[in-house]
Amino acid sequence: MLKIRTATKKDLPAITEIYNDVVLNTTATFHVEPQSNDEQENWFEKHTGKYTVIVAVENDAVIGWASLSPWSDRCAYGDTADIAIYIKGSSRGKGIGEKLIEELLKKGPENGLHTAIAKISSENETSMNLFKKSGFKHIGTMKEVGCKFGKVLDVHLMQIIF
Repeated sequence: MLKIRTATKKDLPAITEIYNDVVLNTTATFHVEPQSNDEQENWFEKHTGKYTVIVAVENDAVIGWASLSPWSDRCAYGDTADIAIYIKGSSRGKGIGEKLIEELLKKGPENGLHTAIAKISSENETSMNLFKKSGFKHIGTMKEVGCKFGKVLDVHLMQIIF
């Protein structure tokens, strides 16, 4: 049975494994090198107060995770979050992303956030559809801002106001 819960430091190896697979094999993130355990621990420690990391767990194994992260380090953006979701390859297409978004849409306003913005590679139609289904609106496209696997990519911005 699938369970969604707040992530703990014990989940970091699984979170890192899922993320690094995405880094190496997709354009869902614009990192091009796998993240080290230290880098991931530093990232995780920034998720306090308004910002959170949650995990999807099935049979005691983390199979996906999602986060609300600071959109910017400038104070005026303090009520805006960057939302991200990553699912283990073998678990994609099973509705887990939808459940993770649903949980973050509860946590955002509970934590005092006003809005969340997703940055989605132009190649990632599945993610665009997932966020649209969850109530996010397309608010713009940043043209040719990323380059990965030899491709110049656009990034779509999608937003929800809680």
